[in-house]
Amino acid sequence: MLFIIGIKIEIHSEILDSGFYNRHNYINTLMSHSCGTHAMDSKPAKSRQLRASGTLNRTPERVTDPLFTAQEFFDPRDRVQVKYEMLRRVLHEGRAISEVAAAFGFSRPAFYQAKQALAERGLAGLVPAKTGPRRAHKLTDEVMAFVRAARAEDPGLDSPRLAERIASRFGFTVHPRSIERAMVRKKKPDSTPAPRREAGDD
Repeated sequence: MLFIIGIKIEIHSEILDSGFYNRHNYINTLMSHSCGTHAMDSKPAKSRQLRASGTLNRTPERVTDPLFTAQEFFDPRDRVQVKYEMLRRVLHEGRAISEVAAAFGFSRPAFYQAKQALAERGLAGLVPAKTGPRRAHKLTDEVMAFVRAARAEDPGLDSPRLAERIASRFGFTVHPRSIERAMVRKKKPDSTPAPRREAGDD
């Protein structure tokens, strides 16, 4: 337990001992993301700060984990904190992914995306990226062939379950919407007109 500028911060000892998280980054993150609940009396003010930083969870009501419903320190509006605790439940406590993801308001593909982001970039990876057009560079011909084969074997497979299979098979995450868009593009007929044959070509 630490006392910083008169603010009590409780830190799970197992997090610091496990090596899963860097002590300095964790403390800094709690100060910047979570201490608004203690340092500021105005919750709307914290919501504005979270929104400005792109870390506001717009569906806090979907977070039903007991820590976030029983303790003020755990704020369901803080998307970074919610994602981190979701990962800790699975990676450190060994809980089932489906159960934990649902309790934190995320899907299984979202869990895998958060896991990969944390492994590759640390806490910064849990901060939502700026929105904008993206090229589906992960959906290579090999991946799409895998998707088509999976759908041929089981036509009822939806995009979230396809995303899970891609993560399991190739080791990276793809958003279900990206899969849907790629499948639509593959279905579009070739609109290039056939070359006209001139008289005498035969």
